[in-house]
Amino acid sequence: MFEKTSSNAVEKYTLVQNKSFDIDIDFQYNQDEPISSKLKSFPQKGWVQGDKSNSGDWKVSPFWPAKMPYKIIEVDDKDYSYCVIGYPSREYCWIMARKPVMDDSLYESLTKKLVDKHQYTLDGLRKVPQKWTRAEREKRGLTSAEIPDEFLTPDLN
Repeated sequence: MFEKTSSNAVEKYTLVQNKSFDIDIDFQYNQDEPISSKLKSFPQKGWVQGDKSNSGDWKVSPFWPAKMPYKIIEVDDKDYSYCVIGYPSREYCWIMARKPVMDDSLYESLTKKLVDKHQYTLDGLRKVPQKWTRAEREKRGLTSAEIPDEFLTPDLN
């Protein structure tokens, strides 16, 4: 699976109106090493289940006709700076943040909740490497709000 080697992964979620789906998902990542490996894109569509204004129960389609469960099991209810996505079989989970680097104590707290509260094992869980330059940020069309300057390394060119 591509997520075992990917780096600089960024997902953008856009609510859409008047479409046959609710969320446009743009997932971009480097295939292997940050910056130097091939940039890949994996567009997806999402459907909010239940109350569309406040539901953590989604379906996501990586390709037609599949619609996979996408459960938001933890979220920062203050500013949405992080979320944890779970899968019903507990074979997969994703810890996501709005910024490329998450505080270690927060990461540890979230992994503890995955184990204690949600009964996940952490086998295979990996932090996706994030190494950004100004050129890489611009190439992807990202802003300094999405990848702040403080997270940039000097351009390698």
